[in-house]
Amino acid sequence: MDIIMIRHGETEDNKEKIFSRDNTGLTEKGKEQIKGTKKLLKNIDFNRVYYSPLKRTVETLEALGLTGTEEARLREINFGIFTGKTFEDILKAYPRETKAWLDNPQNYIIPQGESLLDVYNRVVEFLEKKSKVNENILLITHDCVIRLALCWVFDNIDYFFKFKIDNGSINVISIEDGFRYIKKLNLTPNL
Repeated sequence: MDIIMIRHGETEDNKEKIFSRDNTGLTEKGKEQIKGTKKLLKNIDFNRVYYSPLKRTVETLEALGLTGTEEARLREINFGIFTGKTFEDILKAYPRETKAWLDNPQNYIIPQGESLLDVYNRVVEFLEKKSKVNENILLITHDCVIRLALCWVFDNIDYFFKFKIDNGSINVISIEDGFRYIKKLNLTPNL
């Protein structure tokens, strides 16, 4: 079985390097990225589609001409008090919290938000359940979720910062005979 994961197209928050808000939509560039992704997707077979309920993933789903099932476990990490701010902003406004987060990103729970481990656990719960069905699924989701799904391949969250996931990219995890492996990583159309 294949788990095909698409990161949503570029948003204003991505462009401005802001810890994303729930209601940010796709930019014109983001819409163009997804047109290219749609062409690549024509050669990939899948049985079901699941998507994060956030605006940018819903717009990506629609731009791909797909329908699917909304899945809350595919939401981006909740950045809590960091939401809507740049890294420079959080360094100034929340120096202690930022240091604690940088020192231990897996376990530090951002005030009013989540830790990477929280997100990893909900993503793995979803993937484990769906992998028992043994059908190709397409997920339209976020950078953090895709990187954590890739960490699941290794059963190790420590690999989180080893992956770069571009907007509109296709990433594929395959499962054969109980073994997980990365089949495609950060596949993007040449725009």
